[in-house]
Amino acid sequence: MSTNPSSRTRIAYGSSLVDNLDNSKSKRLPTRRDSTAPLINTPPISVNLGEDPLDAGNTRPYRHGTIGISGSYARHHGGSSRMALRRRRNSESSSNDEDEEDQDDDLVDKNVELNTSDEEQTDSEDDSEESDHLQTDIEDHIITNITKNDIRISGLNEVPEDTSSDQLLLLEEEDVQILIQGYKFLKLNLLFYRISCILSFGLVWLVCRWVPRWYISWVGLKVSLQDAEWLVFKSQYNEIEVIRPLRELYGGTIGTIFSLDQIKQEILLYNTIDSEEARQLLNMDLPINQLMMVEYRYIRLAFHPLLHKFLIIGFWKDQSWISTKNFKQGLSSEKYHSRLAVFGPNLINIREKPTSKLLTDEVLNPFYVFQIGSVILWCMDDYYYYAFCIFFISAFSIVSTLIETKQTMKRMKDMSFFECTVRVFRNGAWRSISSVELVPGDLIDIANVHTVPCDAMLVSGDCILNESMLTGESVPVSKAPINDITLRKMNLSSSSIPAEINKHFLFMGTKMVRVRGSDNVATATAIVVRTGFSTAKGALVRSMLFPKPNNFKFYRDSFRFIGVLSVIAFVGFLISSINFIRLGIDSTTMILRALDLITIVVPPALPATLSIGTSFAIGRLKKLGIFCISPPRVNIGGKIDCMCFDKTGTLTEDGLDIHGIRAIMTTKDGRKFFDKEYQSIQSIDEAIHDDTFESSTQAKILRTMTTCHSLKIVSGELLGDPLDLKMFEFTRWELEESGGASSMGLKPRSELAALQAKKSAKVGIMPTVVRPPGVRQGMNMQQEQLDSTPPPIEFGIIHTFEFVSSLRRMSVIVRKLASPTMEVFVKGAPEVMKDICTPESMPEDYQERLYKYTHRGYRVIACASKQLAGVKWHKLHKLKRNEVETGLTFLGFIVFENKLKPRTIPAITTLRNANIRQIMCTGDNVLTAVSVARECGLIDPSSEIYIPRFLKGSSTDPDSELCWESVMQEGGKLSTDTLQPYPRQNDHSIPFGIQEYHLAITGEAFRWMVDHAPLESLQRMLVKGAIYARMSPDEKQELVVELQTIGYCVGFCGDGANDCGALKAGDIGISLSEAEASVAAPFTSNTMDIECVIDVIKEGRAALVTSFSCFKYMALYSLIQFTSVTLLYAFGSNLGDFQFLYIDLFLILPIAVYMGYTEAWPQLYIKRPTASLVSKKVLTSLIGQIIINSSFQLISYSAVHQQSWYHPPTFDPDGENIMGFENTVLFLISSYQYILIAVVFSVGPPYRKPLWTNSRLVLTLSVLIGFTTWVVLIPPQFVADMLELQELPISFRFLILFLAAMNLATSLLCEKYLFSHISDLISILWNKFKSKRGYHLVNDKFHGKTYRKVMDEMGISL
Repeated sequence: MSTNPSSRTRIAYGSSLVDNLDNSKSKRLPTRRDSTAPLINTPPISVNLGEDPLDAGNTRPYRHGTIGISGSYARHHGGSSRMALRRRRNSESSSNDEDEEDQDDDLVDKNVELNTSDEEQTDSEDDSEESDHLQTDIEDHIITNITKNDIRISGLNEVPEDTSSDQLLLLEEEDVQILIQGYKFLKLNLLFYRISCILSFGLVWLVCRWVPRWYISWVGLKVSLQDAEWLVFKSQYNEIEVIRPLRELYGGTIGTIFSLDQIKQEILLYNTIDSEEARQLLNMDLPINQLMMVEYRYIRLAFHPLLHKFLIIGFWKDQSWISTKNFKQGLSSEKYHSRLAVFGPNLINIREKPTSKLLTDEVLNPFYVFQIGSVILWCMDDYYYYAFCIFFISAFSIVSTLIETKQTMKRMKDMSFFECTVRVFRNGAWRSISSVELVPGDLIDIANVHTVPCDAMLVSGDCILNESMLTGESVPVSKAPINDITLRKMNLSSSSIPAEINKHFLFMGTKMVRVRGSDNVATATAIVVRTGFSTAKGALVRSMLFPKPNNFKFYRDSFRFIGVLSVIAFVGFLISSINFIRLGIDSTTMILRALDLITIVVPPALPATLSIGTSFAIGRLKKLGIFCISPPRVNIGGKIDCMCFDKTGTLTEDGLDIHGIRAIMTTKDGRKFFDKEYQSIQSIDEAIHDDTFESSTQAKILRTMTTCHSLKIVSGELLGDPLDLKMFEFTRWELEESGGASSMGLKPRSELAALQAKKSAKVGIMPTVVRPPGVRQGMNMQQEQLDSTPPPIEFGIIHTFEFVSSLRRMSVIVRKLASPTMEVFVKGAPEVMKDICTPESMPEDYQERLYKYTHRGYRVIACASKQLAGVKWHKLHKLKRNEVETGLTFLGFIVFENKLKPRTIPAITTLRNANIRQIMCTGDNVLTAVSVARECGLIDPSSEIYIPRFLKGSSTDPDSELCWESVMQEGGKLSTDTLQPYPRQNDHSIPFGIQEYHLAITGEAFRWMVDHAPLESLQRMLVKGAIYARMSPDEKQELVVELQTIGYCVGFCGDGANDCGALKAGDIGISLSEAEASVAAPFTSNTMDIECVIDVIKEGRAALVTSFSCFKYMALYSLIQFTSVTLLYAFGSNLGDFQFLYIDLFLILPIAVYMGYTEAWPQLYIKRPTASLVSKKVLTSLIGQIIINSSFQLISYSAVHQQSWYHPPTFDPDGENIMGFENTVLFLISSYQYILIAVVFSVGPPYRKPLWTNSRLVLTLSVLIGFTTWVVLIPPQFVADMLELQELPISFRFLILFLAAMNLATSLLCEKYLFSHISDLISILWNKFKSKRGYHLVNDKFHGKTYRKVMDEMGISL
């Protein structure tokens, strides 16, 4: 069972006791500020009368559903509580500790022998090592009082502790905490509930469906999770689902369901566990006789009998995965069936609800139930025509929604469903099966696979994948087989895939570009690791199926306002009932008329009108090439006050161009300096032939550019990293792979190619060859010519150490044709290359040149090399990376430039003029980011920039010291406490902290500030930070969350799915990528520049203002009609059937629709529109218009009684009493009021274009005014009869026209000039009143926005 917004219980995970979830701590942990409503909501359970909801709505858990999570660490978006922040920070700190260990492991991995077949470590040694490792973990956990655990779970006292009947489960990818509670039925209460459902004709069942916690507390008794008949899942967003667990016999062990690493992590959460208990929990061979599983939103959970809790079973690792040799055995039939029972089929299959179920869910929505009740009420009161029309409109709306939902579900299913034939090794033989039958541990042949059917680990061979579906990057990615050491260290217990494993990992849904078998092995094989919804693609699908619920202030206020209208209706109900009793009307009519007031004050069409402006805005965005999958985010876009941008591909062009090459020149006295900059290859071509040319390193830089890369040839096309591609194309050399494929598209050479291939094959090495252009044509010569001719210029790439993000470099071992020695070429970031080069090879002007290029926004790659003497070919596999990449000779710089996109500067200027903060968030170098930020105008060129530097420690050390140093002024620093500049010596012209400056924060500094800095310093950094560099995708997401925490409404714009987390975390996310992963972003743009951000904000503001206008219009329409009906009730009259029909369908419907058609104002105004319906300005306007329009109705009502020709209507207690002078006058004057308030509330500039530009609304208003005037002055008899109008003298008809004109003038003048001043006066008087009472005005002044308070403290103008 799930719930709609009206039935979500308020749950805050800030209490130490589950039963006290609604205490005061809930105020400290507000739910996430806003997000999208579910795309396909899990509906409440549909139950027949007298039937148990659990029996009716639950089906047997679907076997093929497994968890789908692919994140990295647990990120809590849920509030501004410092403790919650600390929890996230400390968790992050632990994550960073682990990341640092992973980097160390990666270094070890790179230092292992290249040929894994030479590893002689036995299984028993592995087991012993693993056992020692576990024992060490346990002893550390006990003896040191689990110091690491204190870091991992600091703040858990704020979270309900897991008990036998309660469990808190964190879903990392969704950033959602789920409270799981076990219940069983109270038989007597369940019987009473069913009887109540029958006796109330389903009303009790309907209420319990809307408010499931009432049902749970009524029929349920809380029991332990192990004994539960049904489980209640409560999310931090107040969503409730009731699910029955599945119990079945199982003959396996704990190790076949849960991974060892997963259990170890759970043990670390216990503070009082002893060594013996830990060993028992770590016994993976403990048998399980009964398997208890439950599926929550396609996440499979299994009950652990010793831990007494449910654990996610999607991230499993077999204990036998300690050597790749074990993979070759495949699975037996017994193991296959056992794993199929646990993990389910390998299928991402979205279960479509039947049409009848969708229809029932839609009809039983509270909104439609209210409409059904209204239609029944109108029919009982003889309003048949009106009831029929409303019923027809509601039915059309339901069917339209149903069709749209079915189409959306079908699109989602078609996108996610995949099945193919794959060869698998089972029972000692290869066989072809459907990919649906794959389970973890299956060995598959990927030679003929075009799309990867699961998440797998490459065991043999190599392949190139196109992962753009997940990452948004079109660059093919090379995958290498995993080795034993990496396999033993591999931890799959979390949703993230570490970097050192990622290069062996094949993700489901990615496209296979090329597959090759390994040495002496014909096939390329992989081991299945994750299936179904546990895969990365499964996580993507789940993120679209279950996005975070919306919590936008406008929507909250709209429901509160409807509640206020309901109170008004109830008061009117009481007054009317008393009046009807006085008039002697029968009780049935009295009840019907009184209830009719509720349908008048709370108009059934109100929710629909709120989405009209949004729908038109989405249509206009679509014409601009911007697509939206989350309509509520359009309105939220109108409140954006902070916009974060990725740099590369977003602000700048995707590709990099080579700006120039700076080699090292040695002077005659032995000093080294940078040579002049070369911007073409011709100037250094000749040097390549002369190995004795030692005065410059030009030749060796060219060799580095031609050999030190990871380019591949696929279908005759050179593919690889864009930087490598640009670098190699700059040289104009030719690349030829071992198979003979050439980048020049020529056939492979004959004798020499065969000779070299044969020679290389003896030692298992097949090198890739590079050569200058034109060399190859002269190589097909006879053997005697070869003996007499110098060997051609040709380099074979013997081995490659791939680029590693933690090392920030790559290297190759190269051998020149006919040369006895090999050479190492390395390229990487200048910061790390300096450490591995010999000091004597470094030029004297190194820092000066590097500073110059980086500050001008160029990307610099450093090059180095060394001779590899005394190493034979057959010894290559013994080399370790740290031995190769040391003692290098520095060669120089390769300088790249990244150009801004043409529309970047105008868009940034527009945002700055609109007072919308802009932040750059990039993974690039901080100085490069600063330069690009200055160039595009994101920061003022004259502003000072301060960059952090660790004086001691690192990002993971709480005791580290951080200083902030100026980029422009040497010696300029910030106070570490206030983050404000120290006044310069002898310079008193600029007061402390007043000069304009910005912060450029590195990823490490950001990590430390979030984890360990004081709250005040963190907030100041967030307020002043304009550039965030070297940020990982997870840190980008956390930056967005931290900015939201201090009150910003944050948007994020990026070009790849590596920004997917930040795109989803932002209040709005705009993706400039067409990758499948990016569709999880609310907005996707076809125009690959940030101009789309301006369009989204403009349309968002227009849609928000339109929603306000429509809401105010519908509310005032209801209250105008309420006033008319209340006055008529005074003598037992009412509006007629066709009068209601005329007002609601002929007047209100077209006006409400076309009010939203007004387009957005072409410029962004400096202020944002309000998002609060209960603000002083909105309420002043609404209440003022109510008073004005009610006054004119009272004037007309009073005026008709003063006329000499007036006679009171004859009252018939049993009749309808429609016709009468009062009825006619009130109907006519109110008809004008419905039209004129549309004019008053049609807000124009600065957020929308003027009213007269909306031709449809102008035409509609003109027709309606003309028709209404016609009805007032000279109505045809059939119209008068149909509307039941009393004939009026012509003089009074003109009086009605005069009153309508005066009403319009008064409303317009007051709306434009008076109400705003009254609102300001109320604010002044209210503040004075509060100041006299001794209240502080901080909250009023800053409106609850923390960042405004921080800006005021720092002296920054708002």
